[in-house]
Amino acid sequence: MSYIIFKYLITAALVVLISEVAKRNDRLGSLIVSLPLITILTLIWLKVENASETKISNHAYDTFWFVIPTLPMFLVFPKLYQMFGFWISLSVSILMTFLLFSLLHLLLMRFGIHIFD
Repeated sequence: MSYIIFKYLITAALVVLISEVAKRNDRLGSLIVSLPLITILTLIWLKVENASETKISNHAYDTFWFVIPTLPMFLVFPKLYQMFGFWISLSVSILMTFLLFSLLHLLLMRFGIHIFD
């Protein structure tokens, strides 16, 4: 149980640190958050917990495919935010991302890559 609490504390501390840096410096906060820190932490947690090499490798590979449909949100959200405010922009961005996940899934299935199966 203490290990899980340790994992929560480390992960939460990272999120808090990034948000605090972003309050002071937009670019530095953006740079830090763009690094795959959560993915790296997850890979470390999996390794420490003796996950198989296949499990760890699959996690990294699958993460690649799941990052792609999230990228357009970072271009669309700022424009929508200026026009419609935060909550509408966030909602539209989330819906757009889900749509892009679905489209990517359909496209990749044509090439024999199954990201949701």
